[in-house]
Amino acid sequence: MGYHFVKISDKEFVKYLYKKLKEDEVTGLSAQIAYFLLLSIIPFLIFGITLLAYLPISTHYVIDLFKNIAPIEMFELVQNAITSVLDTKRGDILSMSILMTLWTASNGINAIIKALNKAYNAVENRGFILNRLISVLLVLGLVSAVGIALILSVFGNLIGKYLFSYLGVPHSFLIFWNIARILGSFALLVLIFALLYFIAPNKKLKWKEIFAGSIFAAIGWVLVSLVFSFYVNNFGNYSATYGSLGGVIILMLWLYLSGMILIIGGEINATAEYFRQEGLKRETA
Repeated sequence: MGYHFVKISDKEFVKYLYKKLKEDEVTGLSAQIAYFLLLSIIPFLIFGITLLAYLPISTHYVIDLFKNIAPIEMFELVQNAITSVLDTKRGDILSMSILMTLWTASNGINAIIKALNKAYNAVENRGFILNRLISVLLVLGLVSAVGIALILSVFGNLIGKYLFSYLGVPHSFLIFWNIARILGSFALLVLIFALLYFIAPNKKLKWKEIFAGSIFAAIGWVLVSLVFSFYVNNFGNYSATYGSLGGVIILMLWLYLSGMILIIGGEINATAEYFRQEGLKRETA
């Protein structure tokens, strides 16, 4: 594997990366990210569902949709909240839920910023207000990207069929559309993770220096989500073990794994940056 000014082996790269993952307390920071993001999930769901209450969509349709894309225990955790919120239209709930979501989720992003600064050995000297604004911006970006990716995944086939019938295009268009929406969702995830790795650490970076970790994070997040959801729905009986807390445990585990994937992606970028800097030192020595 080659980097600017210096060539290293895959073994050297992995060895240094493993060393950094241990030194930077990745597991502990992943748990911190999961905790704050867990606090933001419920107000975010309330915000999204409250918004849906103003649209001509039936309660049963939303419940069935959520049931199809979420593990069973997680669905049971929020089913009552979905029903009660959809049956009422309250502007105060809408505004309060978005404020709570932004505040708690930005705390989770702050944990990611801390983890990425550790990866680069960077000192955080940005002020509280600037740091919080960066966190809110990244929250909005992540939510938008994941939302669009979910829409393309869940409603993509339906949208393609509508375009097929409305425009009168050949049936082969559906095959092209299905490939395009999958690739588009993945490209969007890579882009938003790249934005996270570019803005979050207190270090000047170039775009080309953060895409390796971004691609890893996008692939890792999709695989972890798919495998974990498959396992939970087919093998993991968390309700029998944890009772009513099963949904919370599942959600916490998924957020923990997602946080770990994000940090590892950043550590990959930081490791590549370390070897680039080492190469520069050797060149100027």
